[in-house]
Amino acid sequence: MFLKQRRHDGFSAVIIQAQTLAAYAFAAWGVFRGMIRIGDFTMYISAANQFSGAATQLMAKLVDFRMLGRVLQDYLAFEQLPRNSGKGEETPADMGCGEIEFRHVWFRYPNTEEYALKDVSLTIRKGEKLSIVGRNGAGKTTFIKLLCRLYRPEKGCILLNGVDINTFEERAYAKCLSVLFQDYKIFFFSIRENLAFQETADEERIRVSLGQAGILKKVEGLPLGLDTPMYKDFDKDGTELSGGEMQKLAIARTLYKNAPLVVLDEPTAALDPYAEYEVYSKFNAITDGKTSIYISHRLSSCRFCDAVAVFDNGALVEYGSHEQLVAQGRLYAEMWEAQAQYYQ
Repeated sequence: MFLKQRRHDGFSAVIIQAQTLAAYAFAAWGVFRGMIRIGDFTMYISAANQFSGAATQLMAKLVDFRMLGRVLQDYLAFEQLPRNSGKGEETPADMGCGEIEFRHVWFRYPNTEEYALKDVSLTIRKGEKLSIVGRNGAGKTTFIKLLCRLYRPEKGCILLNGVDINTFEERAYAKCLSVLFQDYKIFFFSIRENLAFQETADEERIRVSLGQAGILKKVEGLPLGLDTPMYKDFDKDGTELSGGEMQKLAIARTLYKNAPLVVLDEPTAALDPYAEYEVYSKFNAITDGKTSIYISHRLSSCRFCDAVAVFDNGALVEYGSHEQLVAQGRLYAEMWEAQAQYYQ
């Protein structure tokens, strides 16, 4: 596209220069023949240059309209794509009292041949704290996205209390999940709105969530407190937080929802060791009575979880407690030793 654009720009520049040269030559010829005066020469050249500039802008706008029309067509075609996330009728009324089961789940992303998940079978019991670990590209985040119904398994099924999750009504199922993805976003709203996303917010619960995430003192120290806008793009009184503080705010938003299933995907990647320890030390209290799934490359987080699931190349290759997996001396033990040696 850029090569074509450069060629057309070059061709257009040649035409403009030829036009300018012709205008100067014609006006000069008129002056030489006594047909126009020197003052008229200046006027004609100025008019020719203005016409040339206007014509160039007109053609550029026509090209822009054509390109935007193509983008709009793609967007409208995207809007017409059928949704395949499922529009069930049932409501998961008592998710907190049940279990989640992945039963022989296979999945690959569109237009790819390689499976991101391969025959994964795993049961997460009520109130269990599960840590998911593995190398980059092992399928950890894909596992979570399937659980959130952002995708549907190509083969197999995911059950909640023995019922396929795709049979649940979409909004009702979403209320059961409180998820923090590693590519989270903080919006151009106030801190209060970023947590609650509604006009009537429970201020006490907001403060508790901020305290659990370790950022309450920072927020209370801001001139507008919870009503402080994020960023300065739309409000000069907005605040610019550091990367670690932004991640703490995202954690607080996840906790504020107070859903029975909490999913944290790399929640401490941007935190310093002290802040990370603070989150870890509060993890049991934060997720008390909830089913929680924790993804992290830092295996020290596995020690406070009930079970560890190890993924490799899309498959579930190990499952057990931290102590059991270290004793087995396989992939998890190798990863643990590789990280532990830098702290000894």
